[in-house]
Amino acid sequence: MTTDGKSIDLEAVLSLLEAGRNVFLTGGAGTGKTTMTRQVIASFLSRSKKVAKLASTGMAATLLGGQTLHSFFDLGIAENESDLERRGKLVPKKKIVRLVRAMDLIVIDEISMVSAEVLDMVRLRLLQCGFKGAVLAVGDFLQLPPVSRREVRFAFEAPSWKVLDFHIVTLTHNWRSEDAAFNAVLDAVRHARVGEHEHRYLHELIRPIGEDDLSRYTFLYGTNRSAHTHNRRQLERVEGDVFAYETQAVVHDESLSPRQIERFYDEARIPKVLELKVGVPVLFTRNSWNYVNGERAVVTALEEDAVFVRKNDGVVVKLERADTEKTQWEEREVEGEKEQVEVPKLTLSQFPLTLAFAITIHKSQGMSISDLVIDTHEIFAPSQFYVALSRAVSPKSLILRCPKVNWVHLAFVHPKALQWYKNIS
Repeated sequence: MTTDGKSIDLEAVLSLLEAGRNVFLTGGAGTGKTTMTRQVIASFLSRSKKVAKLASTGMAATLLGGQTLHSFFDLGIAENESDLERRGKLVPKKKIVRLVRAMDLIVIDEISMVSAEVLDMVRLRLLQCGFKGAVLAVGDFLQLPPVSRREVRFAFEAPSWKVLDFHIVTLTHNWRSEDAAFNAVLDAVRHARVGEHEHRYLHELIRPIGEDDLSRYTFLYGTNRSAHTHNRRQLERVEGDVFAYETQAVVHDESLSPRQIERFYDEARIPKVLELKVGVPVLFTRNSWNYVNGERAVVTALEEDAVFVRKNDGVVVKLERADTEKTQWEEREVEGEKEQVEVPKLTLSQFPLTLAFAITIHKSQGMSISDLVIDTHEIFAPSQFYVALSRAVSPKSLILRCPKVNWVHLAFVHPKALQWYKNIS
């Protein structure tokens, strides 16, 4: 099933899932995968159905408001089924069986980062626990591949992928940019098809940058170090006092170790201290009714409990701290009955902003950014250039730093992922 992005049939996807059919929701960047995923989750929750929101990495799980696959299924640090047995975790605990069996829907976000071995362990747990619901896998295999010390094996290479029999829904309309020519080049880069036309197009995006006014741009870097250095330098150039907003942390579970708490700061993309000045540009880091993730604004006033920013359209927004929770499913007694309940373990409270001078490609996931400069010198992973390029809302506000290599060598994807999409199309 391939669905055009302009006529997304949410009801069709919901019908499949409610009938017990597993669904793989895919498509390029900006096609609405996250929006539809959240709509599906909201629909299930509105009818008091239980949804496990999972991902392979802590950052992806936190963005979805859930937990990791390893945590939910109690896989420990096992890398495969043999490892699971060696570590004494092959047979699930009774509480894990009750937890998985209670779920109506299991969402696995960023499925491209889930290895074949991990998917096989997940499938094993579903069988062991007698899971009767549906699985919604979401992602794009032409973006972030699994992290592996050995040969990369994607989820679609696992025997369990075929057994799960996913109904494939492909979203095609790019909601981030309405520029047809740019979208065509984006699609070519996504599929590593950079010919003479794409080469010329990308080369025309190499434009001079006024060194005196770097604050109007957001620089996209491949490493944390480069992004941090750029942010620090530009912040120092802005006159005025620094306001330091310390992130407020509330620990609900005293068994959490300092290391686990530290890790959650990174996974949630929240600094321990947010430093701002009046006049600095910022990016929103979440969606709300009056702003979107990645939208740009300028700080106009700073107070102890509020930050005022002016967006590009002139609208001034008063921001208060927003909570980000680390949650976990647990068995609790509710009105005399044992029930599976999602409970908070840790809450971080901070203004949903980050300095707009620079950000890493990894942390820009899900953002739509205007006035963007991509530093091409730190592109080192498959599909990284595509992920960076697809953050732009328009080629008119996009500048590329001249690469040290040919565009062909920047626009590379994993050949197995490329072949898989060719086969299903």
